[in-house]
Amino acid sequence: MPPQGHPQQHPGANWQGGQGGYVSPIPVRRTHLGHALASEWTKIRSVRSTIWTLSALVVLIVGLGLMIALALGSERVVAPKLGLSFIGVLLGTLCIIPLGVLVISSEYGTGMIRTTMTACPSRGRVLAAKAIVFFGLSFVITTIATSLVALIGSGMLNGPDPTTGEWMRATVGAGLYVSTLGLLALSVGSLLRHSAGAISAMLGVVLLPMLLAVFMLGSDSLKSVSQSLIEYSVPNALASMYGSPFLGTDSGPQGWTPLLILAGVTAVVLGGAFAAQSQRDV
Repeated sequence: MPPQGHPQQHPGANWQGGQGGYVSPIPVRRTHLGHALASEWTKIRSVRSTIWTLSALVVLIVGLGLMIALALGSERVVAPKLGLSFIGVLLGTLCIIPLGVLVISSEYGTGMIRTTMTACPSRGRVLAAKAIVFFGLSFVITTIATSLVALIGSGMLNGPDPTTGEWMRATVGAGLYVSTLGLLALSVGSLLRHSAGAISAMLGVVLLPMLLAVFMLGSDSLKSVSQSLIEYSVPNALASMYGSPFLGTDSGPQGWTPLLILAGVTAVVLGGAFAAQSQRDV
């Protein structure tokens, strides 16, 4: 029996006599971004949506690239040699956009965001961890897929050999463009906090400019507007990075410029998402 007047201690506990404070035997460590990254990596690799969307992305990019190479064969001259590979990459963006939105909006839909914010009260850190993990994963998967397609096209198609710049834009550049577009979708999902609304908004960003441009083609007064919509649309941006812009090589952004434009837009929207996270309740 403990002496009268002294509290009974539990095994492993540390009672500071005279101060009346209980000290837990579990070590307390200051949290940092690495802990948030580990948490978000566990989340993103353990949900089915990640597996299905990224698998569909790879199938579309590699499968369509192989089908196009087989259809054209080695008899027909193709220039640029990697130009038609953008078709699979363009369709692959329809997979990466929903995943980018669901990375954050699904937690709002299920209410798990409350648990996330309780475990990590720093909302900016949570959003930063989600953005880093998602961008890194989507970039690696997309770049691997585009590199396979580039090797297939270079080996099976007949045409002038790609330059170093064309190789980089068709592989690393395409991977950066698709993953940045997914990061834009994540930012929109953070702002809207609604999966269907954010996905619809992003699909509108990707598809609506081209559709509007098609309807304006018959009007001479809207010809310049139609041309601008085509030049700065996502499909034409990807085609331009592959050296095959829709309106020819003399119009619209060329080379790495489409990626820089998308990166600027994404930086602005992501900055707005950080500002909104810090100002509103869960």
